[in-house]
Amino acid sequence: MIILSIETSCDDTAIAIVKVKGGKKPQFEILSNVVSSQIKIHRKYGGVYPTLAKREHQKNLVSVLILALEESKLLKKSEGEFKNRLLEKILEREPILLKRTKTFLKKYIKPEVDLISVTIGPGLDPCLWTGVNFAKALGCSWDLPIVPVNHVEAHIFANFIQRKSKVFFPALALIVSGGHTQLILMKEFGQYKILGETRDDAAGECFDKGAKILGLKYPGGPEIETLASEFSTKS
Repeated sequence: MIILSIETSCDDTAIAIVKVKGGKKPQFEILSNVVSSQIKIHRKYGGVYPTLAKREHQKNLVSVLILALEESKLLKKSEGEFKNRLLEKILEREPILLKRTKTFLKKYIKPEVDLISVTIGPGLDPCLWTGVNFAKALGCSWDLPIVPVNHVEAHIFANFIQRKSKVFFPALALIVSGGHTQLILMKEFGQYKILGETRDDAAGECFDKGAKILGLKYPGGPEIETLASEFSTKS
């Protein structure tokens, strides 16, 4: 099975293509993983501006998809015409993306992909909807099933992609990603219980706000880490 995955929960436009082998003990091979960052665009605001991020996703999704398919050796040009009457309806609120998707679907044939997965949350609503609508457009055009993904759960599962040894449960997962800081008890694959989480800002957001107070650039985490690395404690 080959899975095409779309991520637009915040300001990164990302598409990965993964090959899966095996049944009860699947093995994952990452064929491509392309990310388009918007850090330079949002830096002057000191954080992510949702409507601006959405517009950039519309501009970037098709380009990122082409790169991901190229790296996976799945991009093949089309010799005929492409028609999909539902495309206009699916992307009616995404005019930039509609135009670019039409051009892409006319130029390239359906790749050897078995399903599409897409982030449905948590995240910024305008950004999430852009990715979801793009997944719907591709799924409808290529007649492929779409699997919705919780991206916090995906952070947990990323640890098992190249793991060869047995996974023991129960396990404790620590999520520290941008807008989320959580301790999650994992009883089994797909069975979770949140043991604790921040009541207001996540750790990543605290770094960004702290950096802003200090007059440092956005994003704050890397800036603070760079400064901290210049100082070392000696016993």
